[in-house]
Amino acid sequence: MNVLVGGVDSPVRSFRSVGGTPIFFESGRGAYLVDVDGRRYLDLVGSWGANILGNAPNSIVAAVRRAAARGLTFGAPAPAEHELAERIRRAAPELQRIRFVSSGTEAVMSAVRVARGFTGRSRVVKFAGCYHGHSDGLLARAGSGVASLSLPDSAGVPPSVVRETIVGRYNDSNGLAELFERYGESIAAVVVEPVAGNMGVVPAEASFLSAISRLARRHGALVIADEVITGFRLRRGTIHATLGLTADLVTLGKIIGGGMPVGAYGGRRAVMETLAPIGPVYQAGTLSGNPLTMVAGAAMLDGLDPPAYVRLERTAAALAATLETVAEQERVRPFTVQRVGSMLGLFFARGPIADEADSRRASRKRYARFFHAALDRGVYLPPAPLESAFVSLAIDRRDLARAEPAVRAGFRASRSGSS
Repeated sequence: MNVLVGGVDSPVRSFRSVGGTPIFFESGRGAYLVDVDGRRYLDLVGSWGANILGNAPNSIVAAVRRAAARGLTFGAPAPAEHELAERIRRAAPELQRIRFVSSGTEAVMSAVRVARGFTGRSRVVKFAGCYHGHSDGLLARAGSGVASLSLPDSAGVPPSVVRETIVGRYNDSNGLAELFERYGESIAAVVVEPVAGNMGVVPAEASFLSAISRLARRHGALVIADEVITGFRLRRGTIHATLGLTADLVTLGKIIGGGMPVGAYGGRRAVMETLAPIGPVYQAGTLSGNPLTMVAGAAMLDGLDPPAYVRLERTAAALAATLETVAEQERVRPFTVQRVGSMLGLFFARGPIADEADSRRASRKRYARFFHAALDRGVYLPPAPLESAFVSLAIDRRDLARAEPAVRAGFRASRSGSS
């Protein structure tokens, strides 16, 4: 336990935001996780949204086993890459050309490089509280575990790097217009989550997304829709266009890997074909398009038909209603649930939450007490107050009913102590 830095391979797993010692899990099946002591927990994290079918679905496990018997990695082209890419394009036709990578961070980092190569410009606009992975240039006002021209949110990131990142306010169209008036000729791209998932769940307003599209087009910049979380989570395919955003590049991750490490980026053919080996923008990866990931992703998509999203909506709505009802019964105020599809944000603050400043008003101490009381009674929520909870298809109303006493205990605990 002393070999890994802080005992974890990702800081948000460390329980630093909520206190205490992190749970070490040994297995998972369906709606539940099992820790090394044999205790069972209802899983409302779902590997941060990746496990939309639940833990260890038989179809995905079987597909990975078959692929593993044929070879773990080739470092060379394989049919499964093209087959999954075609399936993604059928669900999201705006991805005319696609490149697979190994993480969401890598996908967004690469999309930004493509945008800079295509436009010949250097600056990128992002929004405070939106997390786009841990690449240097995007670790400015990033939300998630790190939670005008910018300063870095991490040691080891040179200020000169993030000076190329311009940070705007989420859901602020007028502020964005001012940024474009000042920096428009140097902006390569605007990168945005159509539904922010790392300052809690904060949906973008339609007028804000349309303003991004309009201003970027007017000033010759590209739009990158970061759908690493939302892609295939809220509908089969991407969500940005239905919300009013026109994107040139789109990033994906999580669900399209079926529980295996994955990222992807794609978009307009003319933009994507600036990539090597066709164009001058270089990006490569030994494990990109890994055969195990590709078959896992294909098996995942097999389980995501239209009725699946109806079931997810019903379950998530029932969970949100339970949280709101129990909070009211326990006289916990202020408390707000924000839900988009099967993503839920829990805020011990008065809503609605529209941007990073709103989200930071939420009480972290009250969330920590809520989290630990629920955890002690078998409900695993995000171990950080501004992360999203996720519902999977493995969860049903019986699971939610069994979880209600844990939720009630969590709200009672949240009332004790200082805020």
